[in-house]
Amino acid sequence: MMSGSGQKKRPMWRDTLAFFYKFIRHPHEIGSLIPSSEALATAMTSCLTSSNMTKVAELGAGTGVITRHIMRQPQLEAALIFEKDTDMRTSLCQQYSKAVCEEDATQLTRIMQREGLQHLDAVISGLPFAMFTTELRERILDEVDAALVVDGLFITFQYSLQMKAMLTERFDMDSIRLVLWNFPPAFVYCCRKRS
Repeated sequence: MMSGSGQKKRPMWRDTLAFFYKFIRHPHEIGSLIPSSEALATAMTSCLTSSNMTKVAELGAGTGVITRHIMRQPQLEAALIFEKDTDMRTSLCQQYSKAVCEEDATQLTRIMQREGLQHLDAVISGLPFAMFTTELRERILDEVDAALVVDGLFITFQYSLQMKAMLTERFDMDSIRLVLWNFPPAFVYCCRKRS
């Protein structure tokens, strides 16, 4: 079983500066000027329970604000972390040595197969879907749908309600919650895989 032991803590201001620097250099890959807030991370993980927190993937982990909440869960057995940015991914691998760190979220099911995982209980995403082509959005959502167990959760945040129609076509919508204490304010979608 995984545990939070061995995590190396980084100062939050360093993460914020690193994130801002990445946004300036690659604004089409990084969805925001600064990392997600603790309030958003709490909202993202609040609809998870012990029963759907054993095998989890995080897509677009960034500096690891939400990752910290995921990795604190005592019942966590397997965690897959996806982050495209090399520096951020390297930092996450160093902080969470028991997690599997990968680059490409479109390879989710392939990585699961390699790791011997038949399904995931939850997929948590910080990916900036609004910046993606429709084809890329569909490809990632296909991967999420294939990865999740029936009734598994897909939790994502976006800065608008643009993704609502696409998500409700594929998943049952448990809730949509606006988190004001984040820059910018964000909508948290808590979706469930249909049987």
